Amino acid sequence: MTYLEYKVKSVPRGLRKVLYLNWPLILLLAAISGIGFVMLYSVAGGSPTPWMEPQMKRFGLGMAMMLVIAMVPIWFWRNMAVMGYLLALALLVWVEVAGTVGMGAQRWIDLGFMRLQPSELMKITLVMMLAAYYDWLDLKKTSHPVWVFVPLVLILIPVALVLKQPDLGTSILLVAGGGFVMFLAGVHWAYFAAVIGAGGSLVWAVMASKGTDWQLLKDYQYRRIDTFLDPSTDPLGAGYHITQSKIALGSGGVTGRGFMQGTQSRLNFLPEKHTDFIFTTLAEEFGFVGATSLLALYMLVILFCIVTAITNRDRFGSLLTLGIAGTFFLFFAVNMSMVMGLAPVVGVPLPLVSYGGSAMLVLLVAFGLVQSAHVHKPR
Repeated sequence: MTYLEYKVKSVPRGLRKVLYLNWPLILLLAAISGIGFVMLYSVAGGSPTPWMEPQMKRFGLGMAMMLVIAMVPIWFWRNMAVMGYLLALALLVWVEVAGTVGMGAQRWIDLGFMRLQPSELMKITLVMMLAAYYDWLDLKKTSHPVWVFVPLVLILIPVALVLKQPDLGTSILLVAGGGFVMFLAGVHWAYFAAVIGAGGSLVWAVMASKGTDWQLLKDYQYRRIDTFLDPSTDPLGAGYHITQSKIALGSGGVTGRGFMQGTQSRLNFLPEKHTDFIFTTLAEEFGFVGATSLLALYMLVILFCIVTAITNRDRFGSLLTLGIAGTFFLFFAVNMSMVMGLAPVVGVPLPLVSYGGSAMLVLLVAFGLVQSAHVHKPR
């Protein structure tokens, strides 16, 4: 035992958990959220309202929830995985029955003090459920067809409910996040090859169904695909968002126009500048340097999660940490790709930066689970 380990073990048990927290990860999350506060202040024209102030309150609540969750033993969260998954599933059904409609989609539950988006909660509870399943399952059965069918059902049920809202972006993230956990658990690569082949066939069917009686997507979703392939076909209509986004990205240059000096956002050319397209505001005001700095912070979060996962001898804790890290990566990768025109616009917020209560709270709760796995890992 080293001198440092001896000193830590001499600390009372409750305080020892605080010392075991992954503090660099906490500081990274605070730094990313701080960038979000600054950008929300900027897009509001130099005012803490209507976006920065409530976002800061939600961040404070989320950090408190993260620390409380971190203090609870990881075995408790393993036992709660099924209940959490079923609760998120019930909330998705509730949305279908009596959800709040916004921007043509029925995705929220009005709680009075905030609007909850259950699909955000499902992104995390699905990872928990799959991590608990593979922790319970014998390693030799991981690739057996019967035991592969079970997680597929667990993934496809919420995906079907989310698609009905409709929310194609979240559906894709659920499939990708669930598949990532299955891959980490050791499911044979042949299953993923089959899924990729089926996905290619589905893409063909989606495009072939356009304009027919059996059309598989909504009209606005097809417009998004057409816009992605060629935004110039409708620069003032469906292609307006991505066209203005590219102008903002390019006008930032290397160091940007300066804080609160972005013309695209200040003159309201940039749509959804406080949510899905906030990254373009950052790139316009702080340029390539600001954009890559944020990307570096995101990658450091992923790196710290990977390190804590591979040093954790608890299978559930390791799978949960990597699954949440993978989901977090998908969040910012998809958002950055869509605002740069590398992927269709599917309505995925930039994690901890875009305005939104449900997304921020759920992400901080997720990192609370990562901290619990880190604090209570076998030492």
